[in-house]
Amino acid sequence: MQDFDHIYPRVDTDSVKWDSIKTTYGKDDLVPLWVADMDFMAPAPVIDALSDYTKRGLFGYSLVPDALYQAIFDWEKTHYDYSLEKEDILFSPGVVPSIGVAIQAYTQPGDSILIHDPVYHPFANMVKANERNLVTSPLGIEDGHFVMDLTDMEAKIKNNQVKMLILCNPHNPGGRVWTKAELIACGLLCQQYGVLVVSDEIHQDLVFAPHQHHSFHTLAPDFADFSIILTAATKTFNLAAVKLSMVYIKNKELRAAFQKVQSTTEQNTINTFGYVATQAAYEKGEPWRQDLLTYLAENSRYTEAFFKEHLPQVKVMAPEGTYLMWLDFRAYDLSPKALEDKLVQEAGVVLNNGAIFGNGGRGFMRLNLACPRETLAEGLERIRKIFG
Repeated sequence: MQDFDHIYPRVDTDSVKWDSIKTTYGKDDLVPLWVADMDFMAPAPVIDALSDYTKRGLFGYSLVPDALYQAIFDWEKTHYDYSLEKEDILFSPGVVPSIGVAIQAYTQPGDSILIHDPVYHPFANMVKANERNLVTSPLGIEDGHFVMDLTDMEAKIKNNQVKMLILCNPHNPGGRVWTKAELIACGLLCQQYGVLVVSDEIHQDLVFAPHQHHSFHTLAPDFADFSIILTAATKTFNLAAVKLSMVYIKNKELRAAFQKVQSTTEQNTINTFGYVATQAAYEKGEPWRQDLLTYLAENSRYTEAFFKEHLPQVKVMAPEGTYLMWLDFRAYDLSPKALEDKLVQEAGVVLNNGAIFGNGGRGFMRLNLACPRETLAEGLERIRKIFG
């Protein structure tokens, strides 16, 4: 069983999460609860598989192994009753690059693309970088979690002739796991107006019971006709650096258009370490994932209880999935910059500023729960001392 309490030194390892703190904030004594990777060792079977590969000492061009396809088939079928064929699967260095390819494949400069607000900030960045018109629909908060405003979405789609929706399922930064009914309603709306759905499902495997992930393709027989799925093992098993994601496209025309754009930049050329790590994770990583989910759920409960007891002014959006917690600091009436400065300069803790996720994130912060309890407790205690 993985010891998730063990603290692995990450300073001076070229870690973005740990080593970019000093250049970003001018201090190196901060507790990093920001960048969305984990402070946990990857599953032993993945480490063993990568070690075995490196021992060969031969790193020439390699094919995608059939065993990797089979591992993906088995994983998706077992966990989500999602059936795939080999031709349905394309590979990409990452979900964000895949979003860029999708934007170029399915829209033209000046076309409108809809995203929710707040949502993972590279969505907006990619839309703008590709010279498309960014349209946002604010998420509401009901019973302590995010909800889609379908009325607003329909109005935005109609008024802006929206061509694409980039959907975050499960949702980052809110940790919301959209229900089947919510996703069907969203899908029917997009189907009605001819909106193509790009569904980012990279957090699909990090969902806490009793919540369940529903892949967009599994919601209705014809939803695959106007959507593509983006996912990876990298978020689940802390493998971000191996750079491999999958793109599931069942519609032949959509797949051909995606492949055409990929071919212009060789975006389909993948590091073999990604193949090796992903196959091992899907074949042998399930026990580790189950232990991880237990630990993350405990970290979430610990954090929620901490704020309730010590800082009730901070409203916690407990995640239904992901390892990200959305914190509402609006009671302190601070600007986004003042809030971040107070946390960094006074409390000595780095969280992600909610404002980067959209206007709806002003006054919020995103906290990364994927760290040993001791690290988490230290960060929370520092926050308490300053805000308490």
